Amino acid sequence: MKHIVVLTGAGMSAESGLKTFRDADGLWEGHDVMEVATPEGFRINPELVLEFYNQRRRQLLSVQPNAAHFALASLEHDYKVSIVTQNVDDLHERAGSSDVIHLHGELLKSRSIVNDLECFEHKHDIRLGDTCPEGHQLRPHVVWFGEAVPMIDKAMEVCANADVLIIIGTSMQVYPAASLMHYVPEGTPTFFIDPKPAMESRGHLTVISETATKGIKKVMRLLST
Repeated sequence: MKHIVVLTGAGMSAESGLKTFRDADGLWEGHDVMEVATPEGFRINPELVLEFYNQRRRQLLSVQPNAAHFALASLEHDYKVSIVTQNVDDLHERAGSSDVIHLHGELLKSRSIVNDLECFEHKHDIRLGDTCPEGHQLRPHVVWFGEAVPMIDKAMEVCANADVLIIIGTSMQVYPAASLMHYVPEGTPTFFIDPKPAMESRGHLTVISETATKGIKKVMRLLST
């Protein structure tokens, strides 16, 4: 059974109603990302950061997977499928995908500020004063700028065993995620889906200038030929 590895970014969930991570001006929902997505920002104003993610969590719980999420899940009928996502939402899982690696953490989980190895399911707001069983403040289980990406090694291992690579909704310009496409075996058929792609078709790379829902349909037709 062929192994398909899928790299997904914010564009994957945009059609579900989730906004992409940040605008061209560097603002995220009106906030400077350095205020709400860094350890320093959390130290300076933890209440602001917690409320920012509380709002993101509420938004996530109000939306549903889109057709692209369900299409990727359906590929498991004929292929081994591993999804490596930069997204912190759970839409891949809700659509039925069984093997999902979250590079940047998961919004519906929390962890304490002193232990990044133990996570807790968390679908409600996190407030200042909410603590883990050991008494330490909880924070969102997300990777902030300046923090290590603990799942990157596992993602590299998965990519090294790919027979087909599909990239959806990410510019592949931000590291370390951008490096993953270089870990697939040389000559691996690669499909890049993005409305405004940052690369062009060449050799084994096929670029599809479409949204996630339209682009994955084209890839599925190509895979079946």
